[in-house]
Amino acid sequence: MNENDKRTVLCGANAYEQKYYFNEKFNAIPDSIKEELHIICVLFTEEAGGVFTIVFEEDGSVSLETDAYEEDILYDEISSGLLVREIRLQRRELLESLSLYYRVFALHEPIEALIKDEEQ
Repeated sequence: MNENDKRTVLCGANAYEQKYYFNEKFNAIPDSIKEELHIICVLFTEEAGGVFTIVFEEDGSVSLETDAYEEDILYDEISSGLLVREIRLQRRELLESLSLYYRVFALHEPIEALIKDEEQ
């Protein structure tokens, strides 16, 4: 993470190197969630190629990002964008829970305030 960049990578997969990465700072996340994240990332790169990452933004929101090498002629930006949208829809609860986790445990926001915000 760059000093000026307040974003934090949670996990990601790289189709070019056939590798998966999980940020050790978040080892407290339950193993079942870690496994689900692993599956999401690897399946994305298997289907769309390129590099896929799940990132916590400065405000605690979760971003799904995809990128590819310029010379990768097999990578389809439109298909990868549709796949990101599908993940956002199908895994909405998971992404919201990850955001809440990050805001409480990394940003140290009071949970009472976050729960009140969600109830409104």
